Amino acid sequence: MALLNLGILAHVDAGKTSLTERLLFDAGELGVLGSVDAGSTRTDSLEMERRRGITIRAAVASFRLPGVTVNLIDTPGHPDFIAEVERALSVLDGAILVVSAVEGIQAHTHVLLRTLRRLGLPTLFFINKTDRRGARPGEVRAQLTELWDRPVLCGSAITGDGIDGLTHAITTLLPYAPEQSDAPLNARVFKIERAGVGPSVRSRAAVGRSDGARIAYARIHAGTLHVRDRLAQGRVTGLRVLDRVVRSATAGHIAVIRGLRTVRVGDQLGDTTGDAPAYFPPPTLESVVVAEDRGAVYAALTQLAEQDPLIGLRRDPLSVTLYGEVQQEVIAGTLAEEYGLHVRFSKPRIISVERVTGVGEHTVVIGAGPFLATVGLRVEPGSGFGIEVEPGSMPAAFFTAVEQSVRDGLAEGPHGWQVLDARVTLIRNGYLARQSHSHGTFDKSMSSTAGDFRQLTRLVLAAALARAGTRVCEPVHHLELELPADTLPAVLPVLAGLGGTVLDTHVPGRRATLSAELPAARVQELRRRLPGLTHGEGIVEATFDRYSSR
Repeated sequence: MALLNLGILAHVDAGKTSLTERLLFDAGELGVLGSVDAGSTRTDSLEMERRRGITIRAAVASFRLPGVTVNLIDTPGHPDFIAEVERALSVLDGAILVVSAVEGIQAHTHVLLRTLRRLGLPTLFFINKTDRRGARPGEVRAQLTELWDRPVLCGSAITGDGIDGLTHAITTLLPYAPEQSDAPLNARVFKIERAGVGPSVRSRAAVGRSDGARIAYARIHAGTLHVRDRLAQGRVTGLRVLDRVVRSATAGHIAVIRGLRTVRVGDQLGDTTGDAPAYFPPPTLESVVVAEDRGAVYAALTQLAEQDPLIGLRRDPLSVTLYGEVQQEVIAGTLAEEYGLHVRFSKPRIISVERVTGVGEHTVVIGAGPFLATVGLRVEPGSGFGIEVEPGSMPAAFFTAVEQSVRDGLAEGPHGWQVLDARVTLIRNGYLARQSHSHGTFDKSMSSTAGDFRQLTRLVLAAALARAGTRVCEPVHHLELELPADTLPAVLPVLAGLGGTVLDTHVPGRRATLSAELPAARVQELRRRLPGLTHGEGIVEATFDRYSSR
């Protein structure tokens, strides 16, 4: 039977989870139709998803239509989780974009439209909630066809109206997964879960004991994956396809894989020739985590970062990087509900970086401090780590310790931010070998260790960075605004007052589009003010563009 990997996307509250539930119910996969309001839907399995009525993690469910088996992927609708949506899109054959007949096209709908167009993903449009008071399907249909000329379907996920037409379109208008089972294995991991992690996990030790219990979801693009296959991420110990335990999974399938101990979201499995890693704009917010058991919280956050690699961590102070405050609330709730760890977050701050502005050197020799090591470093604009001493002048472990300590040290520059675009070179080194006494024994206290080099390197690097000098650079976002043309005179001066720069303006009719740049720190203020400036009709899409000096 043919396969189709189908995603459902929408602005939050447009009804995509209800539509997922309806499709599963009508196909006979569910005995009872679940409800988002009641927290009884199949794909919102997390307690927080049920309580808040939003999708946080992409979920997979399968059902059968005439001639085709559909793997249905329900994706988050909130902008804070756009990276989760992008990961899901990378494994799809087609998509359904859900738009509410009441609210119409919303800000995040435009983001999804642009993403679908960029990826060239075959898409059906479904106008939902036609049964609700205030529904205006004809007007919304006209808006959609103006933006993207496609066949547009209407109905209600709650009542089932229009679902037969949608399922017919799924089987006749969307392309099925290509069959490439004879090719080398090529698969992409888009979701990771952990088995057996719940509220009983109360300590750092307990968190560590669950370290091997990863369950990876991967779309197989080509080839065949077998139980007992050895991959770079580990050995496959179990496979599921379409809720069935299997010995192998072929191209087109979504495979649920056990046994990959080092796997992370975004990993390619098998032949990765020609595959470019997925790019996601970096988070621009950071919040300090306040907790009693910092070790247990750090261990739990490390596991959450495996499920979402865009959660960045720092140990000192313990902090996480974020896309928005809703994501922060979700992380706190997940720590409480799945790990039994209660934390508080500081108010998020904008993440800046540092760039080296000059050249600085510093050297500390054996005898000038408590460390039995000599380290000299030069810092300058550029990238990478270099060596200007003889490669055999000290044990390889000491060179490794210096290089690793340099990489760790660049995570925090003189102003407290990560240092980018820095070239660090080892220009002097020395160590103390074990000294033999007359009676033939060794005095281990008089020999250099890798620890000496790690600790001294951090100090020398900090001094060299201070001498070279760094400048703080803040994130700048690229903006795409859509607004009524007659509100441009009100919006432009406000944008300029916030430090923005207009790049392009296009006024084809009653609505205008505007491209601009704006410091990330001012984006939320623009979002707050835009509705009042545009009669509630202004839409802004902001994406990270670059770092710029203050």
